[in-house]
Amino acid sequence: MANKIDILGSAAAIAKGMGVTFKEMLSPTVTEYYPDEPAKFEERFRGVHVLQRDLNGMEKCVACFLCAAACPANCIYIEAAENTEQVRISGGERYAKVYNIDYNRCIFCGYCVEACPTDAITHGHGFEAASYNTSTLIKRKEDMLAPIPPGAHPPVVTPASPAAH
Repeated sequence: MANKIDILGSAAAIAKGMGVTFKEMLSPTVTEYYPDEPAKFEERFRGVHVLQRDLNGMEKCVACFLCAAACPANCIYIEAAENTEQVRISGGERYAKVYNIDYNRCIFCGYCVEACPTDAITHGHGFEAASYNTSTLIKRKEDMLAPIPPGAHPPVVTPASPAAH
């Protein structure tokens, strides 16, 4: 009796799978005409990372290192620096002086995005990251920074005086 139930269960599973196959065979074909037309992405697509700015144009990253700690591939490298009255890069006490992501190692898991308390790092829709040269796959902060929002007036960075060195 158990053999008959196993056989019927297997047959039902095969029939269900073939039903999905036939349904897809009869549906119309969707063709993407990339690069002639822009690519279409789902909203949840995880592309190359973007370092966000606030409404004033300042960087959101406060160099808390939570994204680097959450990364299972260990591909995020950060060096922090202190904000001063003369040089203010972010709204917090610190900012990321160096922020690198090694896309040779990144698995696009999204843990860094989830770990960020200031929503400074997000996944963009950039997907053209392939390269024959692995040194070009290490993206620096300047490569990932979002553009300054229109109408924003970020503070002007004044160079340090020669006497300070």
